[in-house]
Amino acid sequence: MRRLLKALGVVLILLLALGLWKREDILRLHAVLTLFDQDRIVQNFSHMDAAFLSVPVPRGKGPALPLPAGKPLTLPPEAQDWIGQRSVGALVVLRNGEIRHESYGLGTGPMDRRISWSVAKSFLSALMGTLIADGQLDLDQPVETYVPALRGSAYEGATVRQVANMTSGVAFDEDYLKFSSDINRMGRVLALGGSMDDFAAGLTARSTAPGTTWTYVSIDTHILGMVIRGATGRGIVDLMSERIVQPLGLESEPYYLTDGLGEPFVLGGLNMITRDYARLGELFRLHGRIGTRQIVPADWVDQSTRPQANTPPGKMGYGYQWWIPQNAESGEFLAQGVYGQFLYVNRRAGVTIAVNSADRGFTEPGVEAQNIRMFRTLTAALEAQDG
Repeated sequence: MRRLLKALGVVLILLLALGLWKREDILRLHAVLTLFDQDRIVQNFSHMDAAFLSVPVPRGKGPALPLPAGKPLTLPPEAQDWIGQRSVGALVVLRNGEIRHESYGLGTGPMDRRISWSVAKSFLSALMGTLIADGQLDLDQPVETYVPALRGSAYEGATVRQVANMTSGVAFDEDYLKFSSDINRMGRVLALGGSMDDFAAGLTARSTAPGTTWTYVSIDTHILGMVIRGATGRGIVDLMSERIVQPLGLESEPYYLTDGLGEPFVLGGLNMITRDYARLGELFRLHGRIGTRQIVPADWVDQSTRPQANTPPGKMGYGYQWWIPQNAESGEFLAQGVYGQFLYVNRRAGVTIAVNSADRGFTEPGVEAQNIRMFRTLTAALEAQDG
């Protein structure tokens, strides 16, 4: 019995030591497993740096892009209903650069740096456009030209263009609600401090040949981040700060979630205040130009916000990491992320709308169409109010 108790004591000590050694990994894994719980989701989405590795993206010392207050928009009754139904925590509505409506709910506030999820993809697209214009990146080169580690992976032979418009052909299960899906396996790699580069390069299955079929594959955007690093020899944080964040003039310093090697989670890990999301929308509404400075080339803004792949009938169009609603008018496009993150632009009406939500019902039938209708309803309400 004494030997058994002694052995159990040794095991207990080893378990305690392992728990202390791996404490941060265990806490991050727990955060992933409870990230979307009903009683935690809102708080989690405003404080992702409390649970995950992160790195700031310097905003510099320059002034923020002004967003002066304009005539307050009277929200239509259906907008109030939508805010409650879709668990909207932040809504910022601009017209011609003026804030016409700004509201926060669910206990959030204007300085909460909210997780972008896939809205981050559109920020990376903006960065790509600047590198293409400088001749540092060629859309028609195979990705392994810039990232030799992708040779032998499912991405070998796919061009940068095909990855950017999500016709890479890589087989990837994007089911956010299935524990064993590829997207959730990827989340656990991130949480446990693994390497996102290794995860991406380790994918070997294809569903179709590159360039033949459009399929939304989030890991494609991580490949774009690898390509950018390979093409420039520089990190994403430095480039994003230098080429997008500082020239645009964000109000509050954003941050990226990172993997265990410090590489940013470019496909969904950008965190910033909702007004700063709106500032990127303004940049693209204005064809990539703020004042006298062309931050993102106008032709890239145009290309990336027009359909660049044949999406399935009845679905939104897809450009280079931007979405185009069904029956869109010219200059109408959006960025979107899971659980209700949006950046909507209607260039003709001069409207930009930024939304951060905690919508656990975002995959339900009809929700996508409801959200697009609401953005168009808010646009029409602005036009009607302004005559």
